[in-house]
Amino acid sequence: MAAVKLKGSESNLASATNVGFATLVRVVNNKTSTQLITLKNAGGTTIGTFTMTAGSVELVKKTSTDTLTGANTSLAVKVASTW
Repeated sequence: MAAVKLKGSESNLASATNVGFATLVRVVNNKTSTQLITLKNAGGTTIGTFTMTAGSVELVKKTSTDTLTGANTSLAVKVASTW
């Protein structure tokens, strides 16, 4: 995984959040089962979804006003790339 610079505090995705208007978000599935992550635009239209396996970590690029939703065990934090 690429190195990232933390830009905020981690919070869960139990409800839709733009994660501090982030354009790059680190998401971790802190559960022993799969979790569905949903990306929506500011108007609430679904852009896409993906499934995270248990214990996995993903980096999500998005527009600052797009929101992510998962579960209370899906954790997200605003990051910056160091690529």
